[in-house]
Amino acid sequence: MAWYHNYFKGLPQRAWKLHQDEEYTDYEVDFLRDVLEIKESSKVLDMLAGYGRHAVPLAEEGVAMTCIDISSEYCDELKAVAKKHNLSLTVICDDVLECSFEENAFDAAFCIGNSFSFFPRAETQQFILKMANAVKSGGHIAIHTENLAESILPNFQVRNWMPVKEDIIYLAENEYRPEEGYIEAEQTFISGSEKVTHTVRQHIFTLSEITYMFESAGLQVVGTFGNLEADPFALGDEQLYLVARKL
Repeated sequence: MAWYHNYFKGLPQRAWKLHQDEEYTDYEVDFLRDVLEIKESSKVLDMLAGYGRHAVPLAEEGVAMTCIDISSEYCDELKAVAKKHNLSLTVICDDVLECSFEENAFDAAFCIGNSFSFFPRAETQQFILKMANAVKSGGHIAIHTENLAESILPNFQVRNWMPVKEDIIYLAENEYRPEEGYIEAEQTFISGSEKVTHTVRQHIFTLSEITYMFESAGLQVVGTFGNLEADPFALGDEQLYLVARKL
């Protein structure tokens, strides 16, 4: 069973949510609304949606959102928010690689939040193809990753740590395995007397490889950006926002 099946619960789950910047999330939602050409009548698919930090604001505007995530904790939270505020928001709690979607059912799709690197090459291609098949011809797809080879490898850190809100400390020891093309990280979360450790694999691709996988799925890459201001991605940029159009 892949690492992400058991990762997103308890302390790591809480740490991830506390680490998010609400103002930055608002900027990301504005970015998605623009590059995906989302309108009030749009039907949009959020892959690996988490607790819906992008989906909920869009649903509040009348967008029909479908969200999928493997975390039962996040899915339960998202369902409760949708019910409380009567949002047009469908939640699917499942592994995205095991779930199927109606073809050409959505106007747009996105995977934002650094989840794109969860899968090996074959599964990543499958993941992209699922998004492509779910979106109508002419529709747009956006993904985000901080684990692009051009971002990670120039300043690779074997060890790093950072404080998280509510006295949570995050530590990671990283090993890059070039033959397999992934970083294996031992991640530890500490809060008071509670300590949780997971081994995580983040699969690393170059921008050229990702572009090839998108094109192989019938998608035309129309933008590769290093930030939300839509500056073109360059070597050493900390993140990638990629936008593609279904042919």
